[in-house]
Amino acid sequence: MSEETAPDSLQLGDKIVNVLKTIYDPEIPVDIYELGLIYDVFVNEDNDVKILMTLTSPNCPVAETLPVEVEEKVKSINEIKDAEVEITFDPPWTQELMSEEAKLELGML
Repeated sequence: MSEETAPDSLQLGDKIVNVLKTIYDPEIPVDIYELGLIYDVFVNEDNDVKILMTLTSPNCPVAETLPVEVEEKVKSINEIKDAEVEITFDPPWTQELMSEEAKLELGML
């Protein structure tokens, strides 16, 4: 990464995270980023985004709609050309993946 593109990619990463923080798991009043559902975000040189995420359980009621919502909201960022979400259950989600903020909000601290 050249020094010229580094600030741009960091800024873009922040924008993606900010968008992810607007998406909530319907069963838990915490956003998917703080819940630890986002495992990785990849952005290539064409500003195509691939997000590796999980769900709180394989039987999650939003298994069909949540990935679509993530893709659509990330695609709404002007600099993003395309977004794709890949769901994985390896490793499975556990409460340990939640941020301190999420645990505090849910009264777990």
